Amino acid sequence: MAEDSDLERTEPASAKRLQEAREEGQVPHSKELTTFVLLVASGGGLWAMGSSLMGHLSSMMVQGLSVGRALAFDDPIKMLQRLSQLTSDMLLAFLPFFLLMLVVVLATPLLLGGWVFTLKPLQPDFGKLNPLSGLGKMFSVNSLVELAKAIMKSLLIGGVAIWVIWYDRGSIVGLVQESLHPALAHLAHMTMLTFFVIVGAMALIVVVDVPFQLWSYNDKLKMSKEELRKEAKETEGNPEIKGRIRSQQREMARRRMMAEIPKADVVVTNPTHYAVALRYEDKMGAPTVVASGSHLLAAKIREVAEEHQVPILEAPPLARALYFNTEIGDQIPESLYAAVAEVLAYVYRLKLGMASELPTDLPVPPELDPGETE
Repeated sequence: MAEDSDLERTEPASAKRLQEAREEGQVPHSKELTTFVLLVASGGGLWAMGSSLMGHLSSMMVQGLSVGRALAFDDPIKMLQRLSQLTSDMLLAFLPFFLLMLVVVLATPLLLGGWVFTLKPLQPDFGKLNPLSGLGKMFSVNSLVELAKAIMKSLLIGGVAIWVIWYDRGSIVGLVQESLHPALAHLAHMTMLTFFVIVGAMALIVVVDVPFQLWSYNDKLKMSKEELRKEAKETEGNPEIKGRIRSQQREMARRRMMAEIPKADVVVTNPTHYAVALRYEDKMGAPTVVASGSHLLAAKIREVAEEHQVPILEAPPLARALYFNTEIGDQIPESLYAAVAEVLAYVYRLKLGMASELPTDLPVPPELDPGETE
């Protein structure tokens, strides 16, 4: 049962899975959102540019219909040039509107999934030719939702359109009683108003479709616990291999540490639980820890120190304070300067062959000494 639960896709997609899906062109996408934004932009553009466009179209219509006999029958080439000029004027007149539509089409994907540039969807996939998979997609949950959405959209938009037309039936019938120019203006106003009411109704479909597309996208990319573990291994490496690497790194660090012990000035011990090797030179700001260890490693430090005749001093409080409050390569804390200074002074006197008593009762602050635990 545990293995079955590990294979069920219940976990959210990882960042790597989302990135791979994006590289394959899979991003959340709502056709309804794109259609809605495009319709709103086109309606607004026509509303703002309508008078200008109508003026250009009227002027071009007048020019197009004002053709003299000589131009029509004597020189056909000039007729074609006139047609070409009128076409260019019409394209220039509509250029701002076309640019607006282009900007909207390019900007709309940023509202949901963002831009994706990939050629993977264009690569041939013979699996798509499988009729069984095609039937499966036809009767999938997504297809049923799309069907329900199409029916709802048709009913909603058709119902709103019928209601608006029925509501304005008096004004529509009254157009025949108006003169030409006021009737055209009144008709344009009613048409745009009807258009925006229908587009507003589409907003309800967008409100339903966008959350569904986001849910469907994330649900399709869900991963099982086994897939997450496999991905973690591929990303971070095999735990066994990483363990061996860490073991080798620790061994290399241990060897480097042992190589530094012969250069130490003194090894301070607990005497058996901890051992810390210290070194001090004039260029150093303070004595530095070159080796530190407990139990077996402490015994190895003492062994190497004895082989190279490095002085060993039993000072349990100081050894514990150094072990628990420093790392290899660290300088000793300022609060231990006095205690270490007494130890180094004792060691230097020994090297000079001068008689010296073992330092006792070293000034080790109690907060740095955790006390003997074993």
